[in-house]
Amino acid sequence: MSTNQPGSIVGLTGGIATGKSTVGRFFEDEGIVVIDADDLARQIVEPGEPALDDIVDAFGDDVLHDDGTLNRTRLGEIIFRDDEARRTLEEITHPEIARAMMERARQAFSEGHRWVIYDAALIVETGSHQMLDALIVVDCSPQTQRERLRERDEFDDDEIDRRLASQMPLKEKREVADYVIDNDGTLDDTRRQVRQLKQRIDESIEASGTAKP
Repeated sequence: MSTNQPGSIVGLTGGIATGKSTVGRFFEDEGIVVIDADDLARQIVEPGEPALDDIVDAFGDDVLHDDGTLNRTRLGEIIFRDDEARRTLEEITHPEIARAMMERARQAFSEGHRWVIYDAALIVETGSHQMLDALIVVDCSPQTQRERLRERDEFDDDEIDRRLASQMPLKEKREVADYVIDNDGTLDDTRRQVRQLKQRIDESIEASGTAKP
């Protein structure tokens, strides 16, 4: 994206319970603008947004609450049992999320930021990493993932197995990563890696104009 933008867009992704959100907050503490895909996904379906109108056209008025807002529970019931419906929803929302992300990135660049982070869970799964300037993957061991899911969400072993099995293996994400943050250690260890990585990316952009190492 950097060839058409005055700055670089760096993806940030990981797996369930790897600590991606924590890493994002640490980058924000370092002054980096972090654009959260979940925030954008909520923004684009607010009343008056074109995506909401398209969703209603595709799935009917039943997916709306009485006040005109999106009934996420009802929509979820539809798409989780129908792959074609899920693809239809993605065809509506993904381009709008990308548009909103670019708008926020351009705003950050206009304010003097040389690079921003796009924080999204499915960057690799959707192939979006191929359109970004660089990719950061937050990694940790399966044992750490299991411990965090057990303590944080109180999942039993069967539920943990299901959650982990439903996701792309972290190994496959590491293979396409430009940078990896190991989040098996303490928060101080993770914050130190974030600071070091910020410096690396700053230096790379200063030297070559790109966030890619």
